[in-house]
Amino acid sequence: MRDRRRLAIGAGGAIVLLASLDAYVIVTVLTEMTKDLGIPANRPERITPIVTGFLLGYVAAMPLLGQLSDRFGRRAVLHACLLAFAAGSAVTAAADGFPLLVGGRVLQGVAGGALLPITMALASDLWAERDRPVVLGVVGAVQELGSVLGPLYGAGLAALIGWRGIFWVNVPLVLAAMAAVHFAVPAARSAAPPAKVDVPGGLLLAGGLGLLVLGTYNETPENGVLPPGGAQMIVAGAVLLVLFGWWESRTSARLLDLSGVRKSPVFAVLAVSLLSGAALMVTLVDVQLIATTLLGRTPSEGAFLLSRFLVALALAAVLGGFVAHRYGERWPLVAGMAMAALGYLLVSGWPLDPASASYGPLPRMDVDLVLAGAGLGLAIAPVSSAILRLVPAGQHGVASAAVVVARMMGMLLGISALSAYGFHRLQSLTAGLTVPLPFGNPNFKAEFEVYQAGLQEALHTEYREIFLITSVLCLLGAVVAASIRKPPSDLPHPAKELAV
Repeated sequence: MRDRRRLAIGAGGAIVLLASLDAYVIVTVLTEMTKDLGIPANRPERITPIVTGFLLGYVAAMPLLGQLSDRFGRRAVLHACLLAFAAGSAVTAAADGFPLLVGGRVLQGVAGGALLPITMALASDLWAERDRPVVLGVVGAVQELGSVLGPLYGAGLAALIGWRGIFWVNVPLVLAAMAAVHFAVPAARSAAPPAKVDVPGGLLLAGGLGLLVLGTYNETPENGVLPPGGAQMIVAGAVLLVLFGWWESRTSARLLDLSGVRKSPVFAVLAVSLLSGAALMVTLVDVQLIATTLLGRTPSEGAFLLSRFLVALALAAVLGGFVAHRYGERWPLVAGMAMAALGYLLVSGWPLDPASASYGPLPRMDVDLVLAGAGLGLAIAPVSSAILRLVPAGQHGVASAAVVVARMMGMLLGISALSAYGFHRLQSLTAGLTVPLPFGNPNFKAEFEVYQAGLQEALHTEYREIFLITSVLCLLGAVVAASIRKPPSDLPHPAKELAV
């Protein structure tokens, strides 16, 4: 029984990692994908749905499909989600046009978003309450591992088998995972009474987020930050999210039940997770773009540059767990977000040729990226342990998934909003630039050099402003984290169990 239980959670952890990898794998192959699909290099705004489509599906599906497993059984819903994930991967790999590619990514996201809450619910089914926080911590750590390995995994596979191969590889991996799930995960439903599925809450959440994303996606950024009707869609999305909050406070089938829980510290923890998620996705996308535009490097070289940030993030995440175990979550959260704010402030000050800048013998890009990564990493474990401390043990699986939902929402909304701003800013900065024509133009070489210099300066300004905004978001996260109070000394601290 014990071996089968470990095999079950091992299979669940493996599929959580697979879905998490695919959330981040895209950032290092965007350039190759756009070239292959014929998206013009001067229309970078058109690539945004490739990233946001997956994230939207992931966030919208996670709470709702997790509840479905309570009603229909873990194994049945895991099999359905894995089949859908394989189908989405195949559609993405075979896509010969942009709409099909985005559709495949959305399907991947919807299926992948359900895997984490179902696996956490499976841990609750198989382990006693006393041992559950350790298992949930392991599953959460596997989810976080995807953010570190995803970009490097994508760059490595793309170098060997091309960007399409990244998604074709998912198909045999999913089949192997389905076999493991079939033999290891019990077919029976949870022993708990079947829960009601909060369909209205899920639809309100998905609709609100979808409208916010659509309201910031602008195919003509030269005309404004938002598309026609964008402001109205954003308002409508905000209204739906307010209605979602109202509905969750009244329905008996809540996606996250906070009855009897102090809500302000829970919301503060989720806000920190959301803000750190926004900073994380901006870094993953824009550092790669800096490498391929300002520095003229290949996608693989961009991934290697990004590895400074990712390695620092992973190492600091381990350190953050130890610090939170010894001193509580509040101060590592504050210190981590403040450190990240400083790191992004320094990144925003990179010169036009950042590769030539240094702090004495140390390359400036490396130092600044390590500082930003270490700051975000320091906050990862304290966020997870704080949410476990603040909610009852019976809600640990749902609460842990809520932290991931908040982070993914931050990634989704952060990259949508900052991309809308950045693309409009780039268009306004380059409005006076004219691409010289080589035919019958004796001054073409000189004019083209002037054009290239103007374009580089515009890109540099855009990146500088985006990272400055990211620094402000992290500083806001530090302020919010300071409001999270230490638990009373007479209450048990799940984070201590988690760190054992």
